[in-house]
Amino acid sequence: MYLRHLSLVDFRSYPSAEVELEPGITTFVGLNGQGKTNLVEAAGYVAGLSSHRVSQDAPLVRAGAQQAIIRAAVVRDGREQLVELEINPGRANRARLGRSPLTRPRDVLGTVRTVLFAPEDLALVKGDPSERRRFLDELLIARQPRWAAARSDYDKILKQRNALLKSAMPVLRKGSRRRTDRDPEEVERALHTLEVWNGHLAEVGSSLLYARLRLLRDLLPYLAKAYDEVSAGRGAAQATYRSSLHEEVATQIAGGDVPEQDALLQAMHASFEQVREQEVERGVTLVGPHRDDLVLQLGDLPAKGYASHGESWSFALGLRLAAFQLLRSDLGTDPVLVLDDVFAELDAGRRERLAAMVGDAEQVLVTAAVADDVPATLTGRTFHVTLGEVSREPD
Repeated sequence: MYLRHLSLVDFRSYPSAEVELEPGITTFVGLNGQGKTNLVEAAGYVAGLSSHRVSQDAPLVRAGAQQAIIRAAVVRDGREQLVELEINPGRANRARLGRSPLTRPRDVLGTVRTVLFAPEDLALVKGDPSERRRFLDELLIARQPRWAAARSDYDKILKQRNALLKSAMPVLRKGSRRRTDRDPEEVERALHTLEVWNGHLAEVGSSLLYARLRLLRDLLPYLAKAYDEVSAGRGAAQATYRSSLHEEVATQIAGGDVPEQDALLQAMHASFEQVREQEVERGVTLVGPHRDDLVLQLGDLPAKGYASHGESWSFALGLRLAAFQLLRSDLGTDPVLVLDDVFAELDAGRRERLAAMVGDAEQVLVTAAVADDVPATLTGRTFHVTLGEVSREPD
């Protein structure tokens, strides 16, 4: 699997750009602000329909333009397929596959996979739980694209349930004035509606949690090995899943067990019962995958707050490299590996070890402000990027 051609129209700083790509190592060199990261950001968007730099689509469209277009020619198993995406802020995005319109953009997921490591990934170790949840879910979707629909459904149901909790607060809250002279039928309706949304959220949430736990179980051996290699054996990287379910099940999960989905479904319902009063008081859902965390550890200590800067970089690298190796094993072919401005952040030893670990990938896209930041072992084609102009260096 590799990208053969990347075409941009009004994407970020580019009115237009055409970049011919090949298997092996490709390096984009340019000073900060010249547009090199925009190229690999576009490649990542084709793979995952999201950016590693921003959470909204609007910044991806060039100032003054109405939409951005990304076209990518993807070669897989010797066959080429064209992916075309229209990014329309404030309106529905559109997608084509092989020039045929798709009902939903997410139907292109799985056509190409990427694993991207960027300076922002330090937040995987030092940032909020949302960063680590996103890592798990993006890898889950890259592994099995059907989880994109489940993730979307979960977010929609969660939004509806939170809205219900807020609207039901005056009816159900203990000690409220309305509760003393409320209509019993009104209370019954509110409780019944809450139970309905409990059922929806528990069904989708338990399936998403089950998939995350299975993913983590498969990922951990690759994480331990990747961290060991990139850090030259300085510490043991581990990760455990911290669940928001009731204590008994949460303890079981933290110990590395993966309960069956039916057991997780029952545990979610039981947890909803336990926290109902708290949820009504606060008007927010307190149980579910959106409240969970991936706890990263070096030895017996949590990485967050205890790992040095270098150890944090090694851990973030280990997570991405583990994701790459897991997808390589699952798919029987390599995802496209993207290293965005990372070598400047690493010391000489980590640079060389990272280069040795990724040199055999089918396609590696590297960005760097200075060519000398890239280890000499990662030799390949070089493009120079200057003010949105992309030119290939002669071989």
